Amino acid sequence: MRLQVLSSIQHTLTGLQKLFRMALSLSLFICFTTDANDPLVVIVHKDNPNQQISQHQLVDLYMGKYTAFPDGTLANVLDYEQGHPLRTIFLTSLTGRPINQINAYWSQVKFSGKASFPQAYQSIDAILEEVASTPDAIGYVPATAVTEDVKVVYRFVQ
Repeated sequence: MRLQVLSSIQHTLTGLQKLFRMALSLSLFICFTTDANDPLVVIVHKDNPNQQISQHQLVDLYMGKYTAFPDGTLANVLDYEQGHPLRTIFLTSLTGRPINQINAYWSQVKFSGKASFPQAYQSIDAILEEVASTPDAIGYVPATAVTEDVKVVYRFVQ
């Protein structure tokens, strides 16, 4: 009898885990599809003295080749977690390389110890909040998500 009860509880928990994963996937899909057509922009804290950053400088920052803004102050580079759709769009648009090449590059860099991954976040809101509260942070979001607490320093041309 106890085994049947435990088995039933375990079966229920497994079902709830599947339901939770489906709900999480659906919410990520909804968040992404509402922003999928928005062009991405690169943002910094509103008081950051840098007004613009070139594509070349962004490639250096996001590929771990350089760790400072054009004015020489250290940059705290923010990114989305691996597998996030905005990460793929941003990095492939920025570098012109497929995401599997970029991931392979980062695996080599990480293994060699030459650089560390940018800080990874799960959502647009988390990136916005971190950039708005951290003077040396840099991140990217859809253009429609920009608030008055951040400053746009790069726009992708469509």
